[in-house]
Amino acid sequence: MKNYKSTLNLPTTNFPMRANLLVKEREILKKWTLNKLYDLIRLKKKEKKKFVLHDGPPYANGNIHLGHVLNKVLKDIIVKSKNMSGFNALYTPSWDCHGLPIEHKIEVIQRNKNKLNISKKDFRALCRKYALNQVENQKKDFIRLGVLSDWKNSYLTMDYKNEAHIIRSVSKLIENNFLYHGTRPIHWCIECQSSLAEAEVEYIEKKSYSTFFVLLFNEENKIKEIFKIKDTVNSIGIVIWTTTPWTLPSSQAIVIHPKFKYSLIEVNTRFFLVAESLISNVLDHMEFKTYRVIGVVVGKNLINLSVFHPLKKNSTVPIIFGNHVKNDIGSGAVHTAPDHGEEDYLIGKKYNILPIFLINKYGCYFKDVPSEIIEKNVFKSELIILELLKKNNKLISFSLIKHSYPHCWRHKTPLIFYSTPQWFLNINKYNLREKSIKLMNNVSCIPTWGRKHMKIMIKNRPDWCISRQRIWGVPISLFINKETGEMHPKSVFFLKKISKRIEKEGIEAWWDLKKEEFLNKDECKIYKKSKDILDVWFDSGSISPSHIYYNHDNISNISDVCIEGLDQYRGWFMSLLIISMAKNGYIPYKNLISHGFIVDQKGYKMSKSTGNVIDPKKIINTVGADVLRLWVSSVNYSKDSILSQEILQQMTEYYRKIRNTARFLLSNISDFNPKLDFVHIDEMVLIDRWIISKTKKMQKKIIYCYEKFNFNKVLHYLMDFCSIDLGSFYLEIIKDRQYTAFSNSKIRRSCQTAIYLIIQSFSRLIAPILSFTADEIWSYIPGKKENFIFTEEWFTGLVSFPESSYISEKDWEIIFNVKNEVNKVIENARNIKLIKNSLESSLTIFVNGRLKEILNTLGNETKFLFLTSECIVKDFNECKNDVFVSSHMNDLKIKIKKFDGKKCSRCWHYVMVLSKDKQYPDICLRCLNNILGLNEKRMFI
Repeated sequence: MKNYKSTLNLPTTNFPMRANLLVKEREILKKWTLNKLYDLIRLKKKEKKKFVLHDGPPYANGNIHLGHVLNKVLKDIIVKSKNMSGFNALYTPSWDCHGLPIEHKIEVIQRNKNKLNISKKDFRALCRKYALNQVENQKKDFIRLGVLSDWKNSYLTMDYKNEAHIIRSVSKLIENNFLYHGTRPIHWCIECQSSLAEAEVEYIEKKSYSTFFVLLFNEENKIKEIFKIKDTVNSIGIVIWTTTPWTLPSSQAIVIHPKFKYSLIEVNTRFFLVAESLISNVLDHMEFKTYRVIGVVVGKNLINLSVFHPLKKNSTVPIIFGNHVKNDIGSGAVHTAPDHGEEDYLIGKKYNILPIFLINKYGCYFKDVPSEIIEKNVFKSELIILELLKKNNKLISFSLIKHSYPHCWRHKTPLIFYSTPQWFLNINKYNLREKSIKLMNNVSCIPTWGRKHMKIMIKNRPDWCISRQRIWGVPISLFINKETGEMHPKSVFFLKKISKRIEKEGIEAWWDLKKEEFLNKDECKIYKKSKDILDVWFDSGSISPSHIYYNHDNISNISDVCIEGLDQYRGWFMSLLIISMAKNGYIPYKNLISHGFIVDQKGYKMSKSTGNVIDPKKIINTVGADVLRLWVSSVNYSKDSILSQEILQQMTEYYRKIRNTARFLLSNISDFNPKLDFVHIDEMVLIDRWIISKTKKMQKKIIYCYEKFNFNKVLHYLMDFCSIDLGSFYLEIIKDRQYTAFSNSKIRRSCQTAIYLIIQSFSRLIAPILSFTADEIWSYIPGKKENFIFTEEWFTGLVSFPESSYISEKDWEIIFNVKNEVNKVIENARNIKLIKNSLESSLTIFVNGRLKEILNTLGNETKFLFLTSECIVKDFNECKNDVFVSSHMNDLKIKIKKFDGKKCSRCWHYVMVLSKDKQYPDICLRCLNNILGLNEKRMFI
């Protein structure tokens, strides 16, 4: 038997089946770098409408983790897809470089070297050097992920020009009257010895002492008069509930609700005032359970009363009113310490009760407290305080409870509310809070609950404490009145000069500055230089797109999109909003997107302590960056994302399917010259026109998903297209025509034209996600094109299916379903050993109506559709026995038998008669004509 391999158009390509991503990705990165790809894209898109992604800066400390990967790849997908959509999509990466974590790192390094005793200037220099080193390390890892960005112009908050910009933001807030100096309770970390921003606070479960105690009324006669008690009584007290006994030394008032009903009850000869709704709750914590109600009054009637202080002898505190008291927990009365709580401070301010400062920055009592707790840590003093209450017959009960409590995000230690002089940004000035809430309606949020969440946080947040008592940060470059703490009246003027110095010399310009350079002799006696630095969230919140993209024209300060982890609603999203509203009066973003965190297969957060962390570098060095990028695109990022070895294996399989599909397409157009061999759409075989239309629909859906930032659906549509439309249908069907037809025949060039159009679209659609692979595929596509796929836009060469066709697009869906049913019949015949493969079979299909019309229109080409050697179409009523009846399609029955004929040695179809040609005696007439260049005719398949 003759070998006809040389007469066939077998697929061939240099595009490798094995990806070898570890090597290939590095080669591609080198090519991108040498050709300055990001700059090339900017040049190509120069006249296009700008799309600005505002990068929330990661912290310059430590190796990148999977959270970084998720965030940076999502941003990269957005930017690349927007460039493909015809925008000039800009992306300059940024880093947060100041702050406490770097300070701590340097302290550890210096302690290990026994070199802690260095000047603050030298310490800051070490911090700067360390941060720069960390930025470079992270930058390399982000580049290795395939993220295209303006890396050479990265935004670092510690760059001199950026430190100056941050100072100018402070100046603008002063100019707009939003900054004030005040003393109020703020979250304070004893370990950090500094205030913390809202975003630096984590709420973790903590054990606390749920404490009920009683304080006796100072004006017992008034109480007796209110409740009409004429007899002599032992004592009358009010029951208080707290979970923070450490705050009792600072107690300055007792708060009750003006509208609640309060009962005076007698329990074992003692008299207690309790909220009527909470009597049973209080009794649960008393030794005696029986009681007698003496009388009931509304809270507002308990006016001008006071009780004795819980810990100070002969000292009293007033009864005041507050709406924050609850009637479903505790006793209906709480103590108030304006030093140690926002609500306490605000109600204290209402009643002119000010903080008294009994605790120092180390979290220890240092004055005006019982000797038993002087110089002791507040949390370690709680049992002593409870013992003092017991000793003075004030304690009713205490028990340990678990509840959510604010902790330091770095040390994981409980915080205290601590009153200290600080700089604050006034959230209520000029109705900033209300305006911000209203303007959030103009922001599109993903997920949609983000807008409501943001509004609630704006509504409930306190004024922003922007000052910190640390070393490494942008200084609050103000001259402060030594007595009042207020800033110099010329501060805005001074800051303009100071910011210019900082732009040249960095923050050291402030620390080196002598106040005599700005102040006269008399002022020097009154004012001192501020030693505070700015909250790092102020650093990043001051960033505006026009400052980042200073080298581009017409940049709006309202970015098109910000995308960060969901913890940034109270972090960067919030700081951006507040500063922009205070400086400019508008919200600085159009789209706000938040993503969840990375968890393991059990749903647990990844952490070193639990040993479930997966190092992204290890993943990249095992399966390649593209597989990791594919995982990012697969997740519903608005929720927590699971990653495990099993999921990575699944992603590898997805990747292999996409790559193999691309390879098959490329291998079938290796001899195709688009300029010479392109077949006009009107002259194409109909199934080729159908797959082009199918590709166009798929492309439209995917582009829409990119526009809506719905990337997991992009992958879903791609996989369906590869597996179903191409893999299970089109590519299987066209193999006979592609391999056996005369190489330059129109029916083969028609197929190649369709494949060429598909790969043009397909490679671009995967490019934002599988960036390395798409660029590799692009280099193998024949014809004239751009050097890099990323300077291209979405493909526009696809056309819809003709409405006037013999067989409509809807008919093709019916054909698709019939083929699925036929495949079941062939598979069954193969299982029962009737046939070895589909080409050995002869089909008889019994149908009625439109389906019969469709199959009759296809005529002899139906056998190519079903991959059989014969297919006969008959009327449904002619059907008898031994047939397959479809359970999915009415009026469809299929009969299969083994074809009784001879096998063609070239196309492997079975025919009744082989060629009698002496040179080609064992092939069918169709193959003979194709070899001789007598073009085979096909209209449909």
